[in-house]
Amino acid sequence: MIENFLAGSSALFGDPITILIFVFGVIGGMLFGAIPGVSMLTLAAILLPFSAGLEPAQGVMLFAVIYCTGTYGGAITAILFNIPGAPENAPTAFDGYPMTKQGRAGKAVGAAVLCSAIGGTASALLMMAATEPLAKWAIRNIGPPEIFALVFFGLAVASSVGGNTIWKGWMSVLLGLLVATIGQDPVGGINRYNFGMTDLAAGIAFVPAILGFFAVSEIFIQAEKRAFGKYNAPKLDVNFPTFLELWRYKIAVIRSILVGFFCGILPGIGATLAAFMGYGEAVRWSKNKEAFGKGNLEGVISSETANNAATGAAMIPLLALGLPGGALTAIMVAVFQFHDMEPGPLVFYNSPELIWVVFAAMFYANVSILFIGLIETKTILQLLRIPFHFLAPMILMLASIGSYIGRGLVLDVIVMFLAGMIGFLLRRSGYSIPGIVLGIILGKIGEQNFAQGMQMVHYDLVAYLSRPICALLILAGAITLGTGVYRALASNRTGANQNQ
Repeated sequence: MIENFLAGSSALFGDPITILIFVFGVIGGMLFGAIPGVSMLTLAAILLPFSAGLEPAQGVMLFAVIYCTGTYGGAITAILFNIPGAPENAPTAFDGYPMTKQGRAGKAVGAAVLCSAIGGTASALLMMAATEPLAKWAIRNIGPPEIFALVFFGLAVASSVGGNTIWKGWMSVLLGLLVATIGQDPVGGINRYNFGMTDLAAGIAFVPAILGFFAVSEIFIQAEKRAFGKYNAPKLDVNFPTFLELWRYKIAVIRSILVGFFCGILPGIGATLAAFMGYGEAVRWSKNKEAFGKGNLEGVISSETANNAATGAAMIPLLALGLPGGALTAIMVAVFQFHDMEPGPLVFYNSPELIWVVFAAMFYANVSILFIGLIETKTILQLLRIPFHFLAPMILMLASIGSYIGRGLVLDVIVMFLAGMIGFLLRRSGYSIPGIVLGIILGKIGEQNFAQGMQMVHYDLVAYLSRPICALLILAGAITLGTGVYRALASNRTGANQNQ
């Protein structure tokens, strides 16, 4: 492996054109990842036609690098302005933005930079060592029933984050799941809750909903505070966390690497589920669950480590079996086809030099996040100096563009503002915005995989639950829900006794 890695590194840095392409991918991925709504997928779509003019190794390498750095890029705006650059950065905003409001933006951003680099680098090393055996195991043992069970477990674990009470947290998740049912059902293709609007047949898009619930509702909240003289501008902080501060969370980092890598291997799932699962596991194992959603550094660390750990893993089903692990790796299939190649096991035998150039590039791209990310961050942090009455219109403009550009629909901009108003009212009432977003994003994934899983077992629920991994995850989720109910009831009884 070491010899192959050195050969890939030599091919990567031995050609000036390849170096320029690598640097462009690193910087472009970070910038497009940080612009709300205009994600790394936008950059990938723009560059796709031009990749036909590159060498095969250069074309695949460019998109792999964009994937690594673009996943990190969205964390910056999530932390500073409550605007996730992409769905996989949404959990980062849960605790990252409260830290900014507390004057700890530097700590949150520094942790995101370092943990993104650690998660991505570890994922790249694991990818090099275990691509073929891990991909084959995942395909044999993980199917739609297991993915649904994983989503159920993730919802059960993270549903209590952000609400004033556990009941409001669950109600928020259920509201998100209800929103996720808008559009065509995954079995019969029947329109549901679209009110006769053809544009809603595809459902509510993730990006407008996320921008509305996070960015627009936050602007309304801050505008209300400003109107009543309670607004406090975020404090500029460039003090990054020390090594000892981050060392306290070493278990969370290792756990999130494993969770992210596992989720990344699953075809079609990728970094979004990894981020939510990493965050959810941090909540589950924490002794102070109430601190999450209120500025807990462990929430930022777990989310950013997990979503970047999924990047290397998502390449495994693509390269070993020809199955894309996410949206960007699906675009990479087209890059292979431009050069009359098909991703899969034969690539390892026919073009080993291409594989190892890609592996080396992903490793160095994740390492570069640490250095370029810190330089970029010190510049971006200065945006906190901009007064609110200038910053708010800029954020609304960027959010509106980001909502519209995805599908070119004015409806998405309307959805964004509606989500913002609903989010504003729900936040005032103590409901959980993270829970709603969790339900919207994981609800569609869960419903689709549940439907596919039931079709696989011919609608036999016993056969469905007889799959060991599926049964184990559903049981763990049920125990988590039961434990939450018991704690909530016990807390209510304790409060009632104290009042007496």
